[in-house]
Amino acid sequence: MGKILLVTGATAGFGEAIAHEFAANHYNIIITGRRKDRLDKLKSELEKKYGVEVLTLNFDVRKLDKVKKNLGSLPDKWQSIDVLVNNAGLASGLSSIQEGDTEDWEKMIDTNIKGLLYVTRTIAPLMIKNKKGHIFNIGSVAGKEVYANGNVYCATKHAVDALTKATRIDLLPYGIRVTGICPGMAETEFSIVRYHGDENKAKNVYKGIDALTAKDIAELVWFAASRPAHVNISDVVITPTQQATATNVVRRNA
Repeated sequence: MGKILLVTGATAGFGEAIAHEFAANHYNIIITGRRKDRLDKLKSELEKKYGVEVLTLNFDVRKLDKVKKNLGSLPDKWQSIDVLVNNAGLASGLSSIQEGDTEDWEKMIDTNIKGLLYVTRTIAPLMIKNKKGHIFNIGSVAGKEVYANGNVYCATKHAVDALTKATRIDLLPYGIRVTGICPGMAETEFSIVRYHGDENKAKNVYKGIDALTAKDIAELVWFAASRPAHVNISDVVITPTQQATATNVVRRNA
């Protein structure tokens, strides 16, 4: 049925844009997420605009039993996955370690680390069996350096960075490519989620900056995925031109 992309967290932001980018390049798409209405809407858009086949799977990657149920029993024609993008992830809260909300901590650890592990553990054996595959882990500049009040979020993204490297080593004998994509400031729902829905605080994060867009990340993932089979782009840090590090930013009119 042609090439297949599986992207988690496809209901908004990077995941949604990545689904569009690959569908435009004739991939059939498996999209997962917690918001069924958005999955159904995206499925309709992709099928209508690009004429591809789309499979929607409505579940939370934090739940191992749901991951096994949905990804461990894919219909036969959907099991030959060429590209997996572990995109589902979030930041929740921005507090010092001594004032942190443990519910925020659990949410980030369960989504950013355990969710990625559950999905990879389920899909990697299929790629080994099919003798092909490319896994992308969406990390962050927060996985390269730590910043004030970023403690647990930074820790989870450091874990993603380590897991990306380890996965590349473990899957090396099978010819499966593994790529880490580490964005800087990107204007999506990210900050709205981090600030628990406070859109005014979220807007201030990007004030005076031409931030990255979801499409910027989608195009980068596609570029890496579309390289010849002997080429693996291992690790990419991508930031707006106005950002040098996690905290070194020049804002216009600021």
